[in-house]
Amino acid sequence: MSTSRPRRVSTFAAAALISTLALAACGSSDDGGDAAATNASGVTTIESGKLKACTHLSYKPFEFKEGADVVGFDKDLTDLVAKKLGLTQEVVDIEFATITSGAAFAAKKCDMGYGATTINEERSKAVLFSDPYFDATAALIAKKDGGVTDLASLKGKKIGVQTDTTGQEFAEKNKDANGYEVVVFDDLPTQLAGVLSGRVDAAINDNGPLLDYAKDNPSTSVVKEFDTGEQYGLMFKINDPNGTKLAETANEVLKSSQTDGTYNTIYKKWFGVDAPKK
Repeated sequence: MSTSRPRRVSTFAAAALISTLALAACGSSDDGGDAAATNASGVTTIESGKLKACTHLSYKPFEFKEGADVVGFDKDLTDLVAKKLGLTQEVVDIEFATITSGAAFAAKKCDMGYGATTINEERSKAVLFSDPYFDATAALIAKKDGGVTDLASLKGKKIGVQTDTTGQEFAEKNKDANGYEVVVFDDLPTQLAGVLSGRVDAAINDNGPLLDYAKDNPSTSVVKEFDTGEQYGLMFKINDPNGTKLAETANEVLKSSQTDGTYNTIYKKWFGVDAPKK
């Protein structure tokens, strides 16, 4: 479904954000700090020896902080890409919309991006996606004693969504037919806190993080799943030879990890079960 954020981002605001990042990139070019470097694979990265990866924390178990470290399923997969290139991954925590809009790449904030990000037509106009690496299902979470069983049971109630996600799109699309109010949150933790506090009666997001949350918060339960046919992809700079090379490398890594069992090992580490058979 993807990831994150109360308030819709207007076209004007998005344009302003891209302009700001672009100016920041111009102002901090090559005059100081580490210069871009091309490694033995012919891939150029923003900083020598590093693969800078933009994401938006926190979206457990895909990317989140454990102590001072960023960990998670996406983080581990991207470490494989970095290893293939002979680099070390450096995570850049940034607003999710700046990644999916391509602004983060234009501003040279990162070499690639991830965030349990659903591949869709609109995003594919702004970023280059890798091959799909995860099949996702939308899910509805609520308190066990709240009487919520599906979207229809939310008539006259409130549903929480993360801004700039396909979960928000799904909730908005079905709002009139089911008669609920949509409340938008900046990120997953505040969205789920809204369920616990009673600010909203339910929340919709991807099943992975919601099942993980319900396991740790037994007063809540995933009450319904929706087969939306979504798939996640890693993100790279579009219409850019270097971005294309990075995406090709990622695709090679994803394919080989499926073959040699590394993908399954990582999947089982974070989800407790074997990866679904393709």
